[in-house]
Amino acid sequence: MTFAPLRLRLDSDALVSNWRTLAGLSGSAACGAAVKANGYGLGARGVVERLAQAGCRDFFVATWREAAELGDLGVAVSVLHGVRDADMADRPPHARPVLNTAGQVARWRDAGGGPCDVMVDTGMNRLGISAQDIADGLLDGLAIDTLMSHLAAADADVPLNARQRDAFAALRGLTGAKRMSLANSAGIALGPDYRFDLTRPGIALYGGVQRAEHAAIRQVVTPQAQILQRRRVRAGETVGYNATFTAPRDIEVAVLNLGYADGYLRCFSGRGQALAGDATLPVLGRVSMDLTAICVEAAPELAEGDWVSIAYDLPATAALSGLSQYELLTGLGARFDRVWG
Repeated sequence: MTFAPLRLRLDSDALVSNWRTLAGLSGSAACGAAVKANGYGLGARGVVERLAQAGCRDFFVATWREAAELGDLGVAVSVLHGVRDADMADRPPHARPVLNTAGQVARWRDAGGGPCDVMVDTGMNRLGISAQDIADGLLDGLAIDTLMSHLAAADADVPLNARQRDAFAALRGLTGAKRMSLANSAGIALGPDYRFDLTRPGIALYGGVQRAEHAAIRQVVTPQAQILQRRRVRAGETVGYNATFTAPRDIEVAVLNLGYADGYLRCFSGRGQALAGDATLPVLGRVSMDLTAICVEAAPELAEGDWVSIAYDLPATAALSGLSQYELLTGLGARFDRVWG
C-alpha cells in the first residue's frame, strides 16, 4: 500500500467524548449522529463504527448511496433526502426514508409503506411537509418511527427558535410517530424543551463549537502534510504565484504537499499556520492547487520528508478564514489518508 503525503489525524477518544458530552446535554432524549457527507469529511464508516460501539443507535445520512455504504455495519440509518423513483428498486434494508413531500409519501405508500421517518417544516422553508398537510391526513396510517423538524438558527438566540419549537410541539400525538426530533448540535444547548425524544448532532461531534454550552467539545481532526522541499529564500526574493510575499531577510522555507485541491483554500494564503512541536510556522504567499509554503525558521530540525500539522481548531480557523466550520470539515479532500488514533 502506498501512503499519501497527506493525512488527517483523527482522534477516536475526542469523537466519542464529544458524543457522550452531547448525549449528556440531551438529558432523557436519545442522542443520534449525523454522518452525512462522508461523516462530515472524516469517513462515515470510521465514525459510525466508533459511535456505535459507544452506544449511539441512530444515524442520519443525506442519500441512499451513503446509506448503502454503511449497510454491513448493522446500524439503523435514516435517509434525510427522502426517496425518489430511482431509489425504490434497490434500497438497503437497514435504512428508512425521511419523507419530505406529498409525492414522496405517495411513492412510499404505493410501494407498500413500511417504517419511515417524516420531516415537517416549522419555519426553515427548506425540506418538509407542512403542519396543514398533517391536519389534512397526509400521514394517516403511515408507520412513522420519527417525526422531525430542523432548526434554522439554533446557534443564535433569536425568536425563531421558540416559534419553531412551539410549532413542532403542537404536532405531538397527531401522527402516530413513535418519537419526535428537533434539536441539532446547537439546538441541544437551547434547553430541555428543544430535545423531545431524539437529538441529531452533527458539527459538534467533529469538533465544531457553536455555543458557549459546547465548551467541553474537543478537536477531532488535525490535517498533516509532508515536506517536499526545504529551501533558502534570499532577502528580496518572492514566494509563490503573483509574488505576494517578499522575503524581508534571508529565510528558511518548506514547501508542503498541500493545496486548495485538498480543501486548504486560498483564503489561508499569508494567514494560515503549520505547527511542529511548540513552533508556529506561518504560511507564506499564495496557497496553490497542490502546494503551500511555510516559514520554518522556528523549526531548524525540519527536513524533506518530515511531517507538520496544520492549525485547524474549527472555531479559530473559521474566524481566521471566513469559512464556516462545516466547510472546513466537508471540504477536506480525497487525497488525505484518514488515520484514526
